Amino acid sequence: MIALVDCNSFFCSVEKVFHPGLNGKPVCVLSCNDGCIVALTPEAKAIGLHRGDPIFKMKDIVERNNVTIFSTNMYLYAAMSKRVINILRSDIHHVENYSIDESFCYLDGYERHYNLTDYMRGVVEKIRLYTDIPVSVGIAPSKTLAKVGSKFAKKFKGYRSVCMIDSEEKRRKALELFDLADVWGIGRQTLAKLNYYGITTPLQFADKKESWVKSRFPLPTVRTWKELNGIPCIDTSEKVQKQSICTSRSFGEMIRDFDTLKASVSDFAASCANKLRGQRSAASSVTVFILSNRFREDLPQYCNGTTVTLEMPTSDTIEITTAATKALKAIYRDGIHYKKAGVILGEITDASYIQQDIFDRIQNRPERNLLMEGIDRLNHHYGLKTVRLAAEGEPSLLWHPKSEHKSGNYLSDLNEILTIRI
Repeated sequence: MIALVDCNSFFCSVEKVFHPGLNGKPVCVLSCNDGCIVALTPEAKAIGLHRGDPIFKMKDIVERNNVTIFSTNMYLYAAMSKRVINILRSDIHHVENYSIDESFCYLDGYERHYNLTDYMRGVVEKIRLYTDIPVSVGIAPSKTLAKVGSKFAKKFKGYRSVCMIDSEEKRRKALELFDLADVWGIGRQTLAKLNYYGITTPLQFADKKESWVKSRFPLPTVRTWKELNGIPCIDTSEKVQKQSICTSRSFGEMIRDFDTLKASVSDFAASCANKLRGQRSAASSVTVFILSNRFREDLPQYCNGTTVTLEMPTSDTIEITTAATKALKAIYRDGIHYKKAGVILGEITDASYIQQDIFDRIQNRPERNLLMEGIDRLNHHYGLKTVRLAAEGEPSLLWHPKSEHKSGNYLSDLNEILTIRI
């Protein structure tokens, strides 16, 4: 059996840990640049707020209902996520961290010594006691069914945080009541195609013959069908190498000069290169795009992008940033108020299998790779962007996003450690 441990409204729950007076009150966490709602509590949903709502359009509801707003603080959330995962690994031998707020726990063999439902309720209580983070658990033969179970555990208090789907009767009842659009692996296009064939519930889909599914849908959907029938076939343990890596951001204030825009693009390029090295791969193309503020109809509108092809695949921050700067110079237009920019790395390959080029103009590439490794170690130890290129500019420049409601990094920064007034 597989258990999915899902932290409830994770971003909001973390904020409430350090602000206990907010229990039972509407809370929202905003996206980068304080633009849209990305997480909210049930109390916030009850007054008409939804994930994805632009906060400026919801201002009246927020003020009328005294909704507490926080800016996204990924450092704090990641630190709390690590604590939850460590608790899981102290009680369960094989834990697979799937996302910042979800983990798969493999319970094979545990049924011989424990009642799985009671055992996982004990884990839920331990997480609550140690971190004050509420979690929901779904237990089932497959990961997709476990996700279904966790949704029921979160929605219905009668499950006491743990829902186990361990029989054919429970499986069919769960799939009959579950929303087809919420099934893991079924996107909008697949949903539309299923509806075209008259399928409106997960149970109707699961009851179709395998040959019927294979003749009409791609392999990922066939795997989802198998998972809904209790056949485990989705392997999330292997990290799939991304085919492209993108870093983009809306600016806190509009930018008019090239140097500031260049600093933002250089920072995004460096972030992409860091991610590239993190998955041990290299990229052969660098794409840069820039956009004006489409909501300011009183200003000139402009958007453009271009791609620079590298001579050979690389993950070198200096090389990638140089290419990004070259691309920016090609598309920059003076007199425009820029609101957003981004960098995309493409044509990604495994760094272990790069064909060397005899005409490579960078003669000290091995030394440059060692430099990148050294920078990564320093940044990992002392904090992100401790060592950075001069082209990235200072952290306080205009292009950094707004975070007017950001809480402190209480778990990872001694300068922002939580203080208590007695």
